[in-house]
Amino acid sequence: MSSTAANRPRVMAGMRPSGLVHLGHLVGVLTQWANYSGSADAFFEIADLHAYTTDFDDPAKIRDARNEMVAAWLAAGVDPRTSTIFLQSGIPQISELQVLLAMITPLSWLERVPTFKGQIEALGQQIATYGFLGYPLLQLCDIAIFRGEYVPVGRDQVAHLELGREIVRRFNYLYGDGREILIEPQATLSEFPDVPGIDGRKMSKSYDNAIFISDDEETTTRKVRAMVTDPLKIRRGDPGRPEICPLFALWRLVNPLKVDGVAAECRSGALGCVQDKTDFAEQLNAHLRPLRERYTMYRGDPALVERIIAEGTARARDIAAGVLADVKRAMKLTSAL
Repeated sequence: MSSTAANRPRVMAGMRPSGLVHLGHLVGVLTQWANYSGSADAFFEIADLHAYTTDFDDPAKIRDARNEMVAAWLAAGVDPRTSTIFLQSGIPQISELQVLLAMITPLSWLERVPTFKGQIEALGQQIATYGFLGYPLLQLCDIAIFRGEYVPVGRDQVAHLELGREIVRRFNYLYGDGREILIEPQATLSEFPDVPGIDGRKMSKSYDNAIFISDDEETTTRKVRAMVTDPLKIRRGDPGRPEICPLFALWRLVNPLKVDGVAAECRSGALGCVQDKTDFAEQLNAHLRPLRERYTMYRGDPALVERIIAEGTARARDIAAGVLADVKRAMKLTSAL
């Protein structure tokens, strides 16, 4: 099965409930999700098991972040009537599939994933667990249990997905008997896969450089005023280099029609960085205002958000059960009948 009965491509994506949703999530991920929720058979996962790979010592934080995160998804335009929002830990078939695929996944394949050593160096040896090593395999199982064809990801996740494709190929070779039991997922990248933060690095909660959906307009303006710009453009009148300016990169996200004008005035020196930040903060707040209003509405109705999650999880569980049954038959764990 490569697509739904309605002949729509199946898309699967997820996000860890590990903190507040920020502008990078909105632009890099949620805009894609909103589009897919209307054009594809889309599954969006609250990846709470994944959150335990780094935040296992703070389970309350993971639990409390669920509804807040889903409220941001809904505010960004993800439609639960045409897509499936589900809780990872509510689908036991994902964990069972991980056990089965772990039997054929070489240890060396997991150890070579670039983020494995990089994250340990960044976050410390306390996360060097069996679960963290197997993170890319669990990520594959999230996708494979629904036979996901396309996966919207950031560039830092492409290596994980390629590993997953290798594991799927190996499984089909060993147990498929010429059939495609599991699907090799394809990555899709956002037009803006890397959104710069306040300090110029990739926007991230970990770097404390993010503009959050939940920020009020005053906080947003203060963060924009603190943004890094061209270090050689010290005062108004100095010619600027918009191509290296993180603030200029964000103009494309908020008001593409102003990009050429901002670039020309920056290069000529007519536009100073202080004025540029003031103008951008006004535009950004106006851009986010309707979304923030919807976010506040969903945050104020936790029963609605919980119902959306419960209904989506039930549907996802039914589909996952069928795929797992096919996998177990292929591995001769159950009868072919």
